Amino acid sequence: MRLMIVGQLEGYISQAGKIALQKGAKVVHCEDTEQALGALLNGKGADLAMIDVKQKIGDFIEKLELERIHMPVIACGIDTDARAAVKAIQQGAKEYVPLPPDADLIAAILTAVTDDNNTMIASDPAMKDVVNLANKIAPSEATVMITGESGTGKEVMSSHIHRKSKRKDGPFIAVNCAAIPENLLESELFGHEKGSFTGATSRRIGKFEEAHTGTILLDEVSEMHPQLQSKLLRVIQEREVTRIGSNGAVKVDVRIIATSNRNLEVSVKKGEFREDLYFRLNVVNVHLPALRERPSDITELAQFFADKYAEANGVDKKKLSGEADAKMKSYPWPGNIRELENTMHRAILMSMEDELEASAIHLQQSSATPTPMQAANNAPDPAGVSSAGQSAAPAPAAAAEDNIQNPGAVEALVGRTISDVERDMIINTLEHCLGNRTHAANILGISIRTLRNKLNQYKDDGVSVPASGTGS
Repeated sequence: MRLMIVGQLEGYISQAGKIALQKGAKVVHCEDTEQALGALLNGKGADLAMIDVKQKIGDFIEKLELERIHMPVIACGIDTDARAAVKAIQQGAKEYVPLPPDADLIAAILTAVTDDNNTMIASDPAMKDVVNLANKIAPSEATVMITGESGTGKEVMSSHIHRKSKRKDGPFIAVNCAAIPENLLESELFGHEKGSFTGATSRRIGKFEEAHTGTILLDEVSEMHPQLQSKLLRVIQEREVTRIGSNGAVKVDVRIIATSNRNLEVSVKKGEFREDLYFRLNVVNVHLPALRERPSDITELAQFFADKYAEANGVDKKKLSGEADAKMKSYPWPGNIRELENTMHRAILMSMEDELEASAIHLQQSSATPTPMQAANNAPDPAGVSSAGQSAAPAPAAAAEDNIQNPGAVEALVGRTISDVERDMIINTLEHCLGNRTHAANILGISIRTLRNKLNQYKDDGVSVPASGTGS
């Protein structure tokens, strides 16, 4: 856990840092937001920032977003000024903490940030086997490729492997290769020197340097441009990076974990992914089962997310009713754990009963089976079984009719253009994901770049687009 403290506050915020150190966090202190941003750009990474409420919090958060630095910001103040607290939250702070600091409160904050990214639920036998494999290979230095459908928890598994490795005291740096524009990804990974290209107003340390002595996660590496793939291959071979605009190489000591929701062997055959890079990354393969293939975990995951979002929204925690539990177990979860999480977030807000009732759980009946895109991305099953865990043969017509939840849905599409239907599907999926662009793109089976282009087009046409959510 890396904590960045910004400001003075008559020594109280330094006291908060001392408490965090006692709880095992690594702490860096900066005088103001300008110094904090400079530290972050120069490789002093952080998982959480605690900042004096008198600092320019909104400006700081905007600059973090501009630089694609993702971390929660918590505002701190030495009084109980409600206006200052509300303003800080409005500007993007996740929480407001009164000072002098309370040791239990600081510990709770650190635990919440850590647990939010590291919770591993694996009671189902199918998932237990995967965790056992991950635990076995974690202490090694082997490069790991984690595969599985979108939303199966590949980043959580990556973090789990890091925490079980010999590098657990080093940084864990995640880079979403699909979410960063192609022309910026090289700079994000390898860094750049001041003036090396338009917009490079200062030197920036890349993620490989920031991950030195630790682990770097290349999330959705299959989305990386072939030209950049060759540069990544050289970094893996030489264990050194060269910043854009520099002639000097910098040695890096990192373990690489990569993830993909695509069948990379197919991508290699199509010429979309370098074969030599694939073999370098796929030293050990950890394949995560789809949620429908680990049914014993559905109830536990659902209750975990229900409790999480009840606490986050200040509402009472509720146990799942028997009907709600049965409803979720009968659903195939094409969006996997990510879809389950969003469903439970919405359910806990809509629930009106003492228990979380079935009617509060809204499922996409049109998503009863995986999309063709999802099916194509999954590795073929050697037993001749479809990704849904059932025979690939088509169901009888009578059975299909029995499963139709809304028989008028198809008729309602008649007379509408393909572009109109596509627009509504994208907007509805984005609303379902609470504005999170990355999650919506994964569920839709399109790249984040394609999604952003579509949304920009809709905005130009005057269509209302959901605001960007957390982690977008």
